[in-house]
Formats: sequence, C-alpha cells, structure tokens
Amino acid sequence: MKSAQISLQAVDQIRAEQLQTLASLEPHLLIVFGSSAVFRHPELVERLRRNFPTAEIVGCSTAGEICNDGAHDGSVLINALHFEHPALRVISTRLADMDDSFAAGERLGLALKPSGVHTVLVFAPGTQINGSLLIEGMRSQLGKAHIAGGLAGDGADFKQTYTLHNMSIASEQVVAVGLSSNRLNTGFGSYGGWKPFGPARKVTRSQHNLLFELDGEPALDVYKRYLGEHAERLPASGLLFPFSMLSESRAEVGVIRSILAVDEEQGALVLAGDVVENGFLQLMHASTDALVDGAVTAAEAAHVYGAGQGFALLVSCVGRKLVMGGRTDEEVDAVIEVLGSNNTYAGFHSYGEISPGNTQKGCNLYNQTMTIAYLVEQ
Repeated sequence: MKSAQISLQAVDQIRAEQLQTLASLEPHLLIVFGSSAVFRHPELVERLRRNFPTAEIVGCSTAGEICNDGAHDGSVLINALHFEHPALRVISTRLADMDDSFAAGERLGLALKPSGVHTVLVFAPGTQINGSLLIEGMRSQLGKAHIAGGLAGDGADFKQTYTLHNMSIASEQVVAVGLSSNRLNTGFGSYGGWKPFGPARKVTRSQHNLLFELDGEPALDVYKRYLGEHAERLPASGLLFPFSMLSESRAEVGVIRSILAVDEEQGALVLAGDVVENGFLQLMHASTDALVDGAVTAAEAAHVYGAGQGFALLVSCVGRKLVMGGRTDEEVDAVIEVLGSNNTYAGFHSYGEISPGNTQKGCNLYNQTMTIAYLVEQ
C-alpha cells in the first residue's frame, strides 16, 4: 500500500499543481474530510473528479480534521490510497429519516455481501440517524465483517452534516467502502478514558435512542439539574458530560452515549445510539491526560503487522476535543508514537464512532472514544 495526504486551507486550492504528490500514486481511493462549509462549496466535487478521474472518492464533514501533524479546523484534508492488491467496492444509500436507519444498513449490507468483504469503512450523517440501528442492519447481512468509521460532524453546531460519494454530496447519504483483499491486514481499537461520577440512574422509559425517563422523572430535567449553568448551552455542552451505559445489574458494558439533541416538549434526550430500557446510566467526565491515555490504549489494540506503509483512520469524538482544548494534538501524537511515523494518519472529530472495539469482533456505535482502523498490506 502507498498513501499520502495534503491539507489545504480552501477548496479553491484544489488544483493540479497542489496535488501532484497524491496524483502520482494513481490512487484507487480518495478520502476527504473538511468542515460543513467545505462540503457546501459548489466546486468541490468537480475539482476532485478533475484531478482524480479514476479514483473512488468518499468522505464527510467534520467537527475538526485529524492529519499527520495533528488536529485542524476548517481545512480540506485529502488522502490518497493506492493498493498493491486492490479489491474494493464503494456504495451509498439515502437515509429517509431516523426510522430508516436499520433498513439503510441492511441495504448497504445486501449490496456488499456478494463481494465477500471482510472490512467496511462507513461515513454516515451525524444527525437524524440512529447509529446503533444502522450497524445492526449492516451486521444482519455481513455477519463477521469488521465495520469501522463514524458519524459526520458539523463543528459543535449539530445542524447539518454531509457525506461524499464520488459526485454526490448529501446530508442524508450513508457511504460504505467494502474491502475484500486477502492481502490486507486490518486492526481496530476504541477507547475513551472517561470516568463515572454521581449515582447510577435507571432507564425507566426509552425507545431506541430516545431517552424519556430516568428514575421515573423526565430525563431532560434530571440531566439539566446535573449540568447546572452548562444546561444553557445544550446540546453542545452535553458533550462534556456523556452517559456510561450499565446493565440491569449495574455492571459496565463498555459503551458511552453522547447527547445529540434535546426535546423540550417531551422532556427527552436524543442520544447518538440506543440505550437499554431497565438498564442504568451514569454521568461521566474526563481530563486531557486520561483521554490521551485512552488513545494509547486504542492504538495498542489496533496495531497489526504488514509490509511497507499503512493507513490509519482516526475518528475521535468532538466531546474529547472540547475537553482537551489546545491539547488536542496530544492524542494524535500518542497514536503515532504507538503505530509508527511511516503511516498516513487521517480522520476527523465526529458525532459518533463505529468500531469492532478492542475485541476485533462484531461492531458497536461508540461515543467519546478515540477509534482507530489501521490498514496495511502483507
């Protein structure tokens, strides 16, 4: 595998002379990340296709871009991948609404199933989606295939996100890259570093990712009491205080849930993924040092061996970025120190992370994690 990247300040800089290094690879796959404003630019897809006429082009809007030299905001990050043993298929489907999440995943899985994929990279909308059901739909068709990626971002605004598939940019589009080469080694890791605080509260009424009641009270009322003055800045401030999911016996299940939106009328919280009714939730908080340590744990789990250069997709929750502030680069540096400087590192701050986790089995929607998918050819 050969990979390279370039970080530009504006879509207008996407010109042949700027992209010579990437074009010389004759890439099979182009992965593009940028702000929502980048994806609203009327010339983005035309400029990409003009300079990379044969590559599959995918990507999404972000809450910040991650590259070899750290974390950026408002850049156009273009990553080119050339495989010595190419075997990939890229597809997309339109998401009608949140209730279509499982069916959308099922459609993607059905389309990829005949190609015998072992790994799927997914870029999905960051709002109006149930990421848990999307994954369940894909897994219902793809069995043991590894699924990794994330939900697109829109800074800390939570208004409109975008995904990219070749000449199509849309807010309701889910994009999947199916990889089936048996010469491609893949490793995955996902870890947070958040710590629980306060009492565990029982989920007394929920529906998929809609949390209506905790301990018999409107969930929004309970949450606002804990946040105090931070409640005025919901839903963005909710990224600083996610929930840890606990089982009915109050045991940790290793999954964190972020708040995507609030429903004042129903007193409900809209979470990034499903919660279990009659299970328990506990608030969490974190420090920068703990989050960097979490990134190290994720990188150690994702490490696999191969020949030559690898590509690491890094998807880190926007909540981590808000906690770390000016120290955001530290978690990127920590990952590079574990996996090595010879690779290309690219990704984004997200509204949700998709990964098999550290078990290398199945797949989950995570929140508030650093999630890594590492690709390297044998």
